Amino acid sequence: MDARPEVKPRFPADRPAKRAALLAAVESIRETVLAHADEAEAHGTLARPVVDALVGSGLLRLKLPAALGGAEADPALQFDVIEALSAIDPSTGWCLMIGGSGIGLPGAFLSDEAVAEMFEGGRVPTGAIIPLPVGEARPVQGGYRVTGRWPFVSGVPHAEWVTVGARVIRDGEPPKPRLFVVRAESVLLHDNWHVAGLKGTGSCDVSLADVFVPEAFTWDRLGTPARRGGVLYRLGHPGFVANEHAAFAIGVGRGALDAVMALAKSKRRSFAASPSAIEERAVFQRFVGLADMRLRSARSLVLEIYDEAWSFASQGEVPPPRVQAAIRGVTAFATEVAAEVTTEAFRFGGGEAAFVGSRLQRYLRDINVGAQHLMVSAIAYENHGQFLMGLPGADPLR
Repeated sequence: MDARPEVKPRFPADRPAKRAALLAAVESIRETVLAHADEAEAHGTLARPVVDALVGSGLLRLKLPAALGGAEADPALQFDVIEALSAIDPSTGWCLMIGGSGIGLPGAFLSDEAVAEMFEGGRVPTGAIIPLPVGEARPVQGGYRVTGRWPFVSGVPHAEWVTVGARVIRDGEPPKPRLFVVRAESVLLHDNWHVAGLKGTGSCDVSLADVFVPEAFTWDRLGTPARRGGVLYRLGHPGFVANEHAAFAIGVGRGALDAVMALAKSKRRSFAASPSAIEERAVFQRFVGLADMRLRSARSLVLEIYDEAWSFASQGEVPPPRVQAAIRGVTAFATEVAAEVTTEAFRFGGGEAAFVGSRLQRYLRDINVGAQHLMVSAIAYENHGQFLMGLPGADPLR
């Protein structure tokens, strides 16, 4: 008997209509996000009105299976949405991408028993996720006892459920990675998110101390097929999550470019008695034209490589390691391009950009902290190069 809750679709099945609905949802929360951006910076986590807006708009359902009321958006559509929100406020865009996976992955892979409890009555909860298997899990009757400490758990202050990765330890066997889902009350939050950028994401450490997790609330992240949902959940890793990092980065770069273009209409930087506005200068015009082309080129390359990955997944196959390496490599590339554009935009902003009230300084801090993520580290280029050269031992997640 199927124990899943009965839910009505939240978004249209038709892709153009779904895209329009999701982008309209982004616009519907714009003013709320902007109004509380400073509060998020000050308190180190999204303000409650912004969390409520993300929930109420349905945006956190971006990666959730349609069977549970989610958008089940393909990678290109996810890109559009995360990019648009990150351009408005990077911390909110980041929390959308992590929160979307934090509820989307359990929704797709957990047992019907666990999903019935998590999505009781068809209500979609909030979630956070840290899949790195840095904890330890010991098998016991009916499940596992999990212990560990996980860093950078974005959005966990407003999460109702938390997914963590751990190595299953069995005598005489090599450790095996597995994912474990617990109620947020079970985790201890450590107040250590005191950082230079993405301050509003609440990406603090969490820990578990010998917490029992029923078998139904776990899955093998390498071998378990999705229990619900379609092509999206065959993208594998990093395919399921890398596009969101690229979308975040391109969104921040676009936001910075838009901000400096607006500033350049009135700003003047010169020792001359009657200086012209920055937008009238050839050097700035060249920057704007080249920056736009660079952001659009990086964006197109991400979508081109994801087209290949989607083709494999549509045929029932997880994209092979060489494609996964290309996915991670292009995500690192998009992040690098966006960081360079943002840095140049900040410099054209002059002294005004240095003040805390400037959006340009926030974009600069946020893109550089986002670029510290392991997913977009420079090693991604090495991995891609190894596959291109056919070197032995090539691994997209090295």
